[in-house]
Amino acid sequence: MRAVGFEQFGGPDVLKVVDRPLPVPGPGQVRVRVTAAAVNPTDLLLRAGDLAAAMAGQEPPHTPGMDASGVVDAVGDGVDLGVGEPVMAFVNPFHAGGGAQAEYVVVPRDQVVAAPRGLDLRDVAGLPMNGLTANLALSLLDLPEAATLAVTGATGALGGYVVQLAKHRGLRVVADAAARDRDLVHGLGADLVVPRAEATADLAGAYRAAVPEGADAIVDAAVIGADALGVVKDGGQFVKCRPHELASERGITVQGVLVLTHPATRPALEELAALAEKGVLTLRTAEVLAPERAPEAHRRLEAGGVRGRLILAF
Repeated sequence: MRAVGFEQFGGPDVLKVVDRPLPVPGPGQVRVRVTAAAVNPTDLLLRAGDLAAAMAGQEPPHTPGMDASGVVDAVGDGVDLGVGEPVMAFVNPFHAGGGAQAEYVVVPRDQVVAAPRGLDLRDVAGLPMNGLTANLALSLLDLPEAATLAVTGATGALGGYVVQLAKHRGLRVVADAAARDRDLVHGLGADLVVPRAEATADLAGAYRAAVPEGADAIVDAAVIGADALGVVKDGGQFVKCRPHELASERGITVQGVLVLTHPATRPALEELAALAEKGVLTLRTAEVLAPERAPEAHRRLEAGGVRGRLILAF
């Protein structure tokens, strides 16, 4: 089968379309014939070698990708999904079978659910990984209704889902955006949109002008880090979306979100699919590309400014 893969770590041009063996589902597993797979920041880290330790002992080519859509192609014993059923799946790329960017993937039953009805499967491919991350971030915070949540990176896929899920859960959402993106962020549901500061050191001042008491919590989807701590009130909460060191201050609780540790993947995916079907979550696709254009997708994502997901269609 065809897959996006690389033999060695490096820049975007190490990515090629390679041939990999057709995976066979075992008990409790599902094989998905992939319609589309999204490109995400973890793919860039994986390809560059920043996550090489997690790939130790695996033979190349390595295939990136953490979320896919498609149809059930085959199932192992004990699986209650039917062949031909449209599905979306969360895929762990840190194992010998590789990630989602392939014509076929095998995943545990608990990582695949029915796709939201009435939506293009190519758009659906952009939901699982970022949606699960947003879901886990809000679960870690466990904020009461009407609490104030700040969100950096709201124009991105992860930040956008955080905004929409937070509003669905009754939170007051404040997010920052450049002038060109204000309507987008308001449209996602943010109650307040503060001007994007030219320097991250001014971020706290911009938020405090809108929310003088400080936010109850922040989801730092833009990976601002320490300069975003000032957005949060004393004793508030901070969720990191990358595994970097961040010292607390003023009694702020700092937690990291790692989607691979989600304690309830299947129920969360089912909720995300239902919310997308109802229009609560907006599936934003920037462009659909052929697998051969994976290097271009990586370069564009690295450059920043992409609004929506870059999708590889198989």
